[in-house]
Amino acid sequence: MIHTEPIIAVSNVADSLNWYTRLLDCHHTHTHNEVFDQLIDQDGKILLCLHRWGDHQHPSLEDPDKGQPGNGLLLFFRLDHFDAAWERAQALGTPIEARPHYNPFVLHQEFTLKDPDGYYITICSLRDKQ
Repeated sequence: MIHTEPIIAVSNVADSLNWYTRLLDCHHTHTHNEVFDQLIDQDGKILLCLHRWGDHQHPSLEDPDKGQPGNGLLLFFRLDHFDAAWERAQALGTPIEARPHYNPFVLHQEFTLKDPDGYYITICSLRDKQ
């Protein structure tokens, strides 16, 4: 079995943690950690890791000025309760990049917004049954 555990560099772990837990209605594993945290679902599966820029000498996470955060990266989250996620997204006050629409190529509803660090986040519904 293979699981991916994506890590993104953020300027403020606590702020990003608050934003993502509100959007995704999820939990996290660490407390009072300014450097690293993990977002987890109800079953404890890791959804996304948040890592402060410049800590632990990870080459791609050293300095936001050496690249553009989010360039070439799009994070997709497939949620059971798509409509509730749309309501939470609007309540965040974050600019919406694409309003909810049906994507016929992958047979689901989706919308896109940016997180506090500029990463594109797409929220998807479950796939339609064929």
